[in-house]
Amino acid sequence: MTSPHLLSTVLGRVLAGGVAGLSRLRSTEKPMHPRGSVATASLRRYGGAVSGAAFLDTPGQDDVLVRTSRSVGLPPPWPDVDGLAVRVPTDDGGHADVLLSSTGRGRVTRYLLAPARHARTTFLGCLVPFRSPSGPVLLGADPTAGGGWDLSWARPWGTWHRFATLEPFDGRHGSTPGDAPVTFDPVSAAPDGLEVYPWHRRIRGPGYAAARRSRSQEHRATPDPRSGVEA
Repeated sequence: MTSPHLLSTVLGRVLAGGVAGLSRLRSTEKPMHPRGSVATASLRRYGGAVSGAAFLDTPGQDDVLVRTSRSVGLPPPWPDVDGLAVRVPTDDGGHADVLLSSTGRGRVTRYLLAPARHARTTFLGCLVPFRSPSGPVLLGADPTAGGGWDLSWARPWGTWHRFATLEPFDGRHGSTPGDAPVTFDPVSAAPDGLEVYPWHRRIRGPGYAAARRSRSQEHRATPDPRSGVEA
């Protein structure tokens, strides 16, 4: 019988091969979510949750980095999977990345990608739960009328509970939306009090590593126009 460890390892290698193939096809772009908009935002957490994870239970406010994108990069009104990446600070002085994609919000549909015709109009979920002291939790986001998101958490089959608001800064706060060469990695770290399951890291980690290698190789092979040599 195939062990879960072996199965997750094999799946990770298969996904990494797929990412490497996409990288070769998209030689000048990220293999997934190739174009997007990066900006700083204010994350305000209300506190009062009882998950056992500080990120969900404890009130606070932080400046965070966000990137919105579409999975394939198709322009509206072509249907595509929306993406929202949020980089949050952690108590150890580092950071953790939370990646959400457009999904349903029902007990079953929260585990299914849901392409949308127009960006920033649909619920976004994480598909794979984080481990908390009280059990697995999912994270999600609802777009707001003001251009931000209400963040929620839920048990794998439970009700969604709002725990934070994410509001992007505008140009008056020194942040002008635009894309930037930032790399998000949802499996290397998790927000305070949450953990990435080892099987999740084995499945998705090799794919993200393959994407980083491809972009590093492209950077080294790009001629520097100032010197006439490779950068």
